[in-house]
Amino acid sequence: MSAMSEPQSASPLLTGLKRGLLHRCPNCGDGRLYMRYLKVDPECEACGHELARYPADDGPAYFTILLIGHLVVAPLLFFPWVWEGPPLLVVPVCVTALALLTLLTLPRVKGGVIGALWAIRLSKAEDTPA
Repeated sequence: MSAMSEPQSASPLLTGLKRGLLHRCPNCGDGRLYMRYLKVDPECEACGHELARYPADDGPAYFTILLIGHLVVAPLLFFPWVWEGPPLLVVPVCVTALALLTLLTLPRVKGGVIGALWAIRLSKAEDTPA
């Protein structure tokens, strides 16, 4: 029994989301999901599941913007130093921090989206034009 195996009571959606957030194959939980930063492995190295068939497209970018915007940017505007500090200091600090947070969050969100697509069995249709 692998360390990533889920109890039988866990829903496929939660299993897929958890494995995707951990950058693991949503099918087995053992193989890696990415070969590079956001490049999905064509096939799982552990179970042979075809990972490239899940159309994540622009969803992860939209979800990441939604998360960062609502959980970081909106509360940030309540701090007085954002409004009272010198703009030549506040803008670069905030933009750099937001860019780093976005770049760290995006692969996890994409993994979660791929895990959710695996759970609902939504994949690219082979007969549709690209």
